[in-house]
This record gives sequence, C-alpha cells and structure tokens, in this order.
Amino acid sequence: MQIFTKARVYDFMKLKIPSVIISAILFFGSIFLLATKGLNYGIDFSGGTLIQLRYDEKAPLDKIRDAFSANEMLKNASVTEFGSDREVVVRFSGSSSDIGTDIGAVAKELLKDTGNVEIRRVDIVGPKVGGELREKALMAILISFGAVLIYIALRFEWRFALAAVISEIHDVVITLGAISLFAIDVNLDTLAAVLTVLGYSLNDTIIIFDRIRESITTSKRNDINGIINESVSATLSRTILTSGSTFIVVFILYMFGGDMINGFSFILMVGVLIGTFSSVYTAFPFLVWLKFSVDEYRAKLGEKAKLKKERERERAMYEKGVV
Repeated sequence: MQIFTKARVYDFMKLKIPSVIISAILFFGSIFLLATKGLNYGIDFSGGTLIQLRYDEKAPLDKIRDAFSANEMLKNASVTEFGSDREVVVRFSGSSSDIGTDIGAVAKELLKDTGNVEIRRVDIVGPKVGGELREKALMAILISFGAVLIYIALRFEWRFALAAVISEIHDVVITLGAISLFAIDVNLDTLAAVLTVLGYSLNDTIIIFDRIRESITTSKRNDINGIINESVSATLSRTILTSGSTFIVVFILYMFGGDMINGFSFILMVGVLIGTFSSVYTAFPFLVWLKFSVDEYRAKLGEKAKLKKERERERAMYEKGVV
C-alpha cells in the first residue's frame, strides 16, 4: 500500500538543522531531568516489598496509613491508589526477613479494622538482588549498543554504524527522560520496553540504510543528500504505515490495558514517536557530517564485486582441475 507516490522525492535533508536542534533540545533536556530528578526505581531494582490491596468500597487511605504506622517496619510505607479508588499499592524498603514472618498476613492483620480488604499480591525483592538487577539491566543496554555497532559496521560501513548508534543513544536517552518526567516506576517491564524501543528504532534505521545502499548502486546521483532524500522518500509509506499501526495498538493498550501495563505501553508510545523521528531526521545528518563519500563507497563495492568474481573464477578452475 502506497500513501506517497514513489516518483516524488521529498527534501528531508533541507530540515536537517532544525531537526537536529529539536533532537538536541530533547536529548539534553532528558539528561537534565535524569541528573536532577533521576529515575523512580521500582522494587525490582531498588529492593523492598510491594503489597497490592483491594477493597469492596473506596479504599480509606488515611486509615491504612494510620494502621501501618503502628508497625515499625511499615510505618514509612508509601500508600497510593492503583488504577481505581478501591485498589491500593503499598511500597516499603523492608522484606519478609526483616519482619520475621509473612508480610501479607501482617498487613491483613493491621488492616482488619479498615474494611473488607483482599491481599491481591505481595512482591519481595532483596536489596542485593535489586542491585544485581540494576547492573544486569545496564549491561543489557550496553551489550545491545555494542552488538548494533558491530552488526552495522560489518553489514554497511563504519559511518553508518556510528550514525545508527548515535540515533539509538538519542532514542534511549529521550525515552528515559520521559520516564523520569512522568515518574514511571523503573522495573523489569520498563527495561523490556526500553529494549523494545531500541530494536524498533534500529529496524526502521536499517531498512532506510538498505535503501541507501541500493540507491548508491542504482542512482545517478553523486551527492549523499540527494540519495538520502530518495531513500527516505521511497520508504516513507512503509514507515508511516508501520509506525502508525504500532502506535494505534500501543495507544489502545495504554487506554484500556489497566495500570499493570500502563507504564510499559506509555514507554512504547514515546519510543515509537521518537524512533520514527530519529530514523528519518536524526541518523542521516550525522552520516553527512561524518563525511560519507558516495564515490568512495561505490569504489569499495566495485572492489568487493571484483574480488568476489575473481574468487568464483578461481573456484571454477579448481573444480575443473586447472591449476
């Protein structure tokens, strides 16, 4: 399905300076947020206990806090509504080993006078495990960047790889900035969403890179700006359809999926928007500024083709018994 005609070439590179300025504002604004406000680590990464409660009627938050204040471990617990005024989430830094008994049973006993309450779930993560999960999460992101760099450098050229990695760092930092701005809990679901954004954005970028490589061999143009415009224009319908349909699905999940996946779906919404923008406007200006040469690349492709042909000729001679 074609939304835009293939014959028309749009001048995307004309907007490379404004787009990079917008990217820089979002990028450094996100760094500022991460440096000042930081991330709101969930119990997966900070350690502690989460108790989800459900009442038959509106949850009496003040009574819940007063009931918990009688317990030394629970007196500083954070009590907030979760999705509806009948559901409550309680977070605190202790664990069952600190209390010496079942936390769910302790909480239910403390809350017996606050109404008909149901303990829906109890999640416990020790501080040591939380620290290990943080380290592994950071390692997962760094390994992803390293794998991206190696893959694109081998498949395309080092300037493509560097431009792609810059674009990926741009997407991840802005996504983390949105997480910080809206105080979304950073947990394993959040990490999964960030890595999904990384893969989604990379997929978009790789498709356009493939088109650029194809255009270099088929186009009569010698300027990289013109070839980028041709390639982005040729894949524009695919980009709009893919990003649009993905965004609609994720938006529906955000609206109707409930609080359990709200953070995950919100991060994906931000990631789809930022990833699509960076695939079209952020990666390719860096390709130009890194002095990518169409003529040199064509010459390199010619040398590879010549070497491949020579190897095939030698192989054929060997199979015929000619030395």
